[in-house]
Amino acid sequence: MDMRFGTWNVQRLYRAGSLRAVPEEILKYKLDLAVVQEVHKRIVSAVKRVEFVSERISYIILKGRWCNIIITNVHAPTEDKIYDIKHRFCEELEHVFDKFPKYPLKILLRDFNAKVGKEDIFKPTIGNEGLHETSNDNGVRVVNFATSNKLTVRSTMFPHRNIHKFTCAPSGHRNSLLANVVYASLLSCIRDLEARKPGNTSW
Repeated sequence: MDMRFGTWNVQRLYRAGSLRAVPEEILKYKLDLAVVQEVHKRIVSAVKRVEFVSERISYIILKGRWCNIIITNVHAPTEDKIYDIKHRFCEELEHVFDKFPKYPLKILLRDFNAKVGKEDIFKPTIGNEGLHETSNDNGVRVVNFATSNKLTVRSTMFPHRNIHKFTCAPSGHRNSLLANVVYASLLSCIRDLEARKPGNTSW
């Protein structure tokens, strides 16, 4: 079953009229699942489990045709946060992933507040289509996590215009496209990945 996933910056939904626009954008982009605000009725029967781990991490397990699909939604600390805060988040995410079964398709969605570059040392975990030339500290953490869990940063592997390669933080800084990752053994399951600007709900 083909499925389309989308995410929004929850902070921006507090703006007047933004929440009303979410269902319109779900229909416009024909999304089956929008993290974290809404699940399309078509996918409800596939939901096996939903877990809210913390204020920064949650996941949903879906029943797929050949295997389960685990979609993890995260909101990482920003680049300027101190080491201890970032380290605790990374440890918590590692702990969550360690509990997952080995074979389901795993997808990470939403905001790592990271800039992932094009450094050769990080390949093949990353591709050549990222927005930035060099990774910042959060970007390195994303790549290290992906590498240690046999994942790839798929948002750096599809050619798109630069405007579709980043999201904007509330501060206005441009971050790489959410550092979406997927099991390296199932790369063909992800056909495309890009950032869109839906109405008043995103940047």
